[in-house]
Amino acid sequence: MSMKNFLYLALVLVSVVVITACGADSSSENEGNQSNGNNTANQSESNDSGEKVKLNVFQFKAAISEQMKDMEKAYEEEHPNIDLTIDTVGGGADWMANLKTRFASGEAPDVFVVEGPEQLELWEEYLTDLSEEPWVEHSLPFAKEQMMKDGKLYGMPMNIEGFGFIYNKDLFEEAGITELPKTESELEEAVEKLNDAGITPFANGFATWWAIGLHLPNIAFAHQDDPFKYIEQLNSGDTSISENEKFYELQELLDFMLENGTPNPLSTDLNTQLTLFASGEAAMVHQGNWTEPTIFGINPDLNVGLLPVPLNDNEEEMDKIQVGVPFSWVINNETKHMDEAKEFLNWMAMSETGHKFVTEDFLMIPAFDHMDVSKLGQVSQDINKYSKDAKTLDWTFPSWPDGFADETANLLQGYIGDQHDFETVLEKMDNAWQEFK
Repeated sequence: MSMKNFLYLALVLVSVVVITACGADSSSENEGNQSNGNNTANQSESNDSGEKVKLNVFQFKAAISEQMKDMEKAYEEEHPNIDLTIDTVGGGADWMANLKTRFASGEAPDVFVVEGPEQLELWEEYLTDLSEEPWVEHSLPFAKEQMMKDGKLYGMPMNIEGFGFIYNKDLFEEAGITELPKTESELEEAVEKLNDAGITPFANGFATWWAIGLHLPNIAFAHQDDPFKYIEQLNSGDTSISENEKFYELQELLDFMLENGTPNPLSTDLNTQLTLFASGEAAMVHQGNWTEPTIFGINPDLNVGLLPVPLNDNEEEMDKIQVGVPFSWVINNETKHMDEAKEFLNWMAMSETGHKFVTEDFLMIPAFDHMDVSKLGQVSQDINKYSKDAKTLDWTFPSWPDGFADETANLLQGYIGDQHDFETVLEKMDNAWQEFK
């Protein structure tokens, strides 16, 4: 079934109650968005009448929602003919389900975000070819790959991200940790020293679905000999998850984090997790550089760095950081404001103000070769170093079947809550892969 047919069917099935509930669950920005008449179909086709053009943007980076609102204001100051609404649905919310509902209910945004090859296929019939835009020549080649098809570029990569264990350097020093852990045994030694010093090693936040449904299992996927060949073999049924040793190593890591972490991991959301870490109540958090605005907003003086997440004692294999392009901006090809939508992307990628927001306010590692990176945060600087040293692992989840990560999050949360044993989790992951692929 095509995406348009799927969305038409969804529109028939969605009741007024469901749409209302969806609006109630969305962020305050979404509520304001609806009150401002966020409906592409109802927008004027031009601003010849002198009325402002309403441009609606959808993104899921909850950690920078406030900074996005600041960018919204700055853009309107430089573009007085535009009434810009940047709506953020993320954090613990299912942003993809929310986006599908918006399309189904006639409230499709003009500009939105997608992740990687699977979502390129999912949304292709709604995407605009951006191959001739001025920012393309400055975009890093590898960052464009996931949004290329048949020689056309359908998305603008906004940044590069990496994740691992963000650690508190001062707490490590207090515990007497002089050598940073690169292997499983070294991590165990560091955790023992933290415990002996009365310091909680990990701030665990497994109420956040993507933290446990995307980033945690990606560790096992990324450490396959050839991650994308492994995915092809899963698709063809020639291999499995339940018989793969890396996933059992992942179980050991998860159990270790739970045994040495903050209490109530299933009721700890992203903001609570980051608050625990930023306030010094735990020494490590499994997150990435996108959390820097929140962490430093809580504690501007925090001294942090980024560590790899080891599954075993093979240092050459384990001393690597997972790095990828988290999302690309795309333009709805049914928008009545195509020129304005393209100008918004060009402004972010090409203007001095846009550069400032990307690197200084969002603290993002840009996916472009013409942006200054000297003011990046400490975690981002570590990611840059690992990248330059070619010590990186792939983000594989953009190539997972749509829906697999949600089911994986539910299964792993069930494991933490003692609803399943791990063998059952992996068997159900195999079943989910075949169902969703």
